[in-house]
Amino acid sequence: MNWTDSLDIAMALDEAHPEVNPNIINFVDLRQMVIALDKFDGDANKSGEKILEAIQMNWIEEKE
Repeated sequence: MNWTDSLDIAMALDEAHPEVNPNIINFVDLRQMVIALDKFDGDANKSGEKILEAIQMNWIEEKE
């Protein structure tokens, strides 16, 4: 997965961290969680606020 795979990342985060509420996670923690995913092979330095927001929004939708 790469940063542009926001839906896949959100699904993987929901599976890996079912106890986390994506509505209140900050972007610093979210970025670290994404980078720590086994299937993530993107460049850690290529994330930005818009990308993290897209991941967060997809994760919120996954929770609903």
